[in-house]
Amino acid sequence: MRPHREGGQATVELVALLPLVLAVALTAATVLAGQAASEQAGQAAAAGAIALVQGNDARAAARTAIPERSRGRADITINGSRVTVSFRPRLPLGFLETALEASAAADAGEAPSR
Repeated sequence: MRPHREGGQATVELVALLPLVLAVALTAATVLAGQAASEQAGQAAAAGAIALVQGNDARAAARTAIPERSRGRADITINGSRVTVSFRPRLPLGFLETALEASAAADAGEAPSR
């Protein structure tokens, strides 16, 4: 009788689990990228609203609040005293970028009377 070896079984189990581990990692990266996009959109909208209150260029302030490598993925809209920023996250699965687009708005309120 030959001795029983289990080394091959462990390798087979590892190979079988790799797709599951990869799927979980991609899902986690997608969720984190979506959350980061939401945070960045909110910060950029707030920066634009503050610039409006101060009488500065709201679009430039909002764009500056977005990380430089991501500025091309943002759309900034100014309507009266409201600044809206829509932001598409950079994802490992590119087809999800549009579906997970984040949008945030900030209102500068009425101009203070002097």
